[in-house]
Amino acid sequence: MNSISRRRFLKITGFSVGAAAAASALSPVVKGAAKVNQKEVKGIKKIPTYCDICFWKCAAIAYVKDGKLWKIEGNPKDPLSKGRLCPRGTGGIGAHYDQDRLRAPLIRTRERGEEKWKEVTWDEALDYIASKMKNIKEKYGPESVAMFSHGIGGTFFKHTLKAYGAINFGAPSFAQCRGPRDVGFELTFGDIIGSPEKTDIENAQCLTLIGSHLGENMHNTQAQEFAKAVEKDATIIVVDPRFSVAASKAKYYLPIKPGTDTALLLAWMNVIVSENLYDKEFVDKYGFGFEQFKEEIKQYTPEWAYPETGIEPELIRKTARTMALYKPASLVHPGRHTTWYGNDAQRMRAVALLNALLGNWGRKGGFYFPAKFPVPAYPYPPYPKPEKDKLDNPGHKYPFASEEITTGIREATITGKPYPIKGWFIYATNLIQALPNQEETIKAIQNLDLLVVVDVIPSEIAGWADVVLPESVYLERYDELNTAPFREPFVSLRQPVVDPPADQKPNWWIAKRLAEKLGLKEYYPWKNIEEYLDYRLKKAGLSLDLLKKEGVVTAPGQPIYVEDGIEPEFYTPSGKVEFYSVQLQQAGFDPVPKFEKPEDPPPGYYRLLFGRAPVHSFSRTQSNPILMDMMEENEIWINNDVANRWGLKSGQYIRLKNQDGVLSNKIKVKATERIRPDSVYMVHGFGHNSRMLKRAFMKGASDSELITRYKTDPLMGGTGMNVNYVTFVTEV
Repeated sequence: MNSISRRRFLKITGFSVGAAAAASALSPVVKGAAKVNQKEVKGIKKIPTYCDICFWKCAAIAYVKDGKLWKIEGNPKDPLSKGRLCPRGTGGIGAHYDQDRLRAPLIRTRERGEEKWKEVTWDEALDYIASKMKNIKEKYGPESVAMFSHGIGGTFFKHTLKAYGAINFGAPSFAQCRGPRDVGFELTFGDIIGSPEKTDIENAQCLTLIGSHLGENMHNTQAQEFAKAVEKDATIIVVDPRFSVAASKAKYYLPIKPGTDTALLLAWMNVIVSENLYDKEFVDKYGFGFEQFKEEIKQYTPEWAYPETGIEPELIRKTARTMALYKPASLVHPGRHTTWYGNDAQRMRAVALLNALLGNWGRKGGFYFPAKFPVPAYPYPPYPKPEKDKLDNPGHKYPFASEEITTGIREATITGKPYPIKGWFIYATNLIQALPNQEETIKAIQNLDLLVVVDVIPSEIAGWADVVLPESVYLERYDELNTAPFREPFVSLRQPVVDPPADQKPNWWIAKRLAEKLGLKEYYPWKNIEEYLDYRLKKAGLSLDLLKKEGVVTAPGQPIYVEDGIEPEFYTPSGKVEFYSVQLQQAGFDPVPKFEKPEDPPPGYYRLLFGRAPVHSFSRTQSNPILMDMMEENEIWINNDVANRWGLKSGQYIRLKNQDGVLSNKIKVKATERIRPDSVYMVHGFGHNSRMLKRAFMKGASDSELITRYKTDPLMGGTGMNVNYVTFVTEV
């Protein structure tokens, strides 16, 4: 066991592309079995798998040339990718060749955050973790270990921790992303939107995007469908403070004042209802409380909305009438990252209600009913019965939270209430970048007895860990099956294409070995992942051999529209679409959404907005050599008039200072007419301050660092983060 400094750590996380290629050999199974003889892999071989650069999980075909990873493209059999990958997906091979990858298990030797480590074996690392977990269990109970995860790879870690007795699991994808959307639609229709979203964009004759950046967030299927909708001359309406790529395709662009979307939604609904443009048959048959709803929105005229939103009354009327003209093939996209201002579940309920007026639930060009490939679960022993309740939402403070709240777990870790959290497992999510207010995250970490980070790169959160476990990238491992509900049911397989370049291990192997060291061997009755996958697939009438060959298998098409004969069901208290929500009223909330006026920026400050880029996923791809070459840093979008007043020019480096005095790294100015003068915009995920990420270190600025304030949604606990403001500092 060798003690190493940060310099030594950088050395073991850095290796050349050539070395990675030389170390990689084609292998049909995970490292540990006999490798294929190099003579047998001369030439080009195609191996199907599915992508992990983002959560869309498109099926792909990887090419191995003379035993080395060469390129990757879409699998034409896949209903998600339709044979075409996005820029992130085609750049996926860069994850294998990333010079900054973690290569060996590490245990901290100095204070958290100092990045001083010793390199250890897998047995040493897992023994250390198991010992700490046993101590926590004995002293505090197993419920005092919590897990944060993102993506399908966390499945086996969750299984191990549930077998251990843990009950607190959170993902930033709920309280920091899609949660308000899911809750708003569930309150209205009794069902969530799902992932991939069940939006029939391709067949929409009118598509309304309100803060949804199709083409920039690069959800592959939706980007392709959006292109087809544009090709078919669908009417596009875009509402955004920034003239996005999608806005460039729009017939109507509404440059709304940030934070006033609910006012616009209410005014649209006022026009559609007062002019009797709604789908009367749908509302009469499936609606509940429509008359109360109708009475409530009478006050929200376009003239009322104009001073709030900045949108002319006639444009509000024209766009509302256009939506109604094409009903039910008129879709108001629900978006994904919907945690904006702290009243987001009600805003998203307004989006759901607008769609209900258009009668598009279950209709072609609206929302379809997805189908899922039925693959039985593996028969595990029951998990131990917990002695405590989950602690993320004590007393059901947020009564409509349908999943665990990450910031609730963080708060309990800080306060020790309702009981202490002493261990965190973090899988594939950089909490330093994902959660608002980094100081609170670090404060919580200092109360832990154990922090384990499992990742493929040394992210900022890894710098605070006690133990860092290097996972093999998706092209080097088997993983859980992908059976996401979609237009047509499918199952796809992730399988290893090449061997890991060093001592990285797949998530299933790590989780299984840890369970064995915790005395939980009975929860892993299968010998290896192939046996597990083959068992499940054979129960579904398939086999692992078939999936290894095809990559993806689809089932016969099923009805997905009302037009196909499906009768909609609404799992709400009334059994109908709830225009007026009695359950919200009884819980002390508005039964019909109301507009809450946002705060204005302080003088000399501008509202900070942030979003995605088509070549990067969150903060996890900035060290990927291929994707980084396409976009190595972000920019700050500033309205031209504002830039001129400050004497700023495009390409000039400045710093941003937020309302609490936090100063960013330097960032390039993008002076443009494409953003309102009261706002600025930057792409999320840059400005890494982990010195272990040599390629991405201090490239661009971090929006997360500047998000020191957030407003919590009272319905479901989501963290509204568009409530921060920045000004400009020209000394860099």
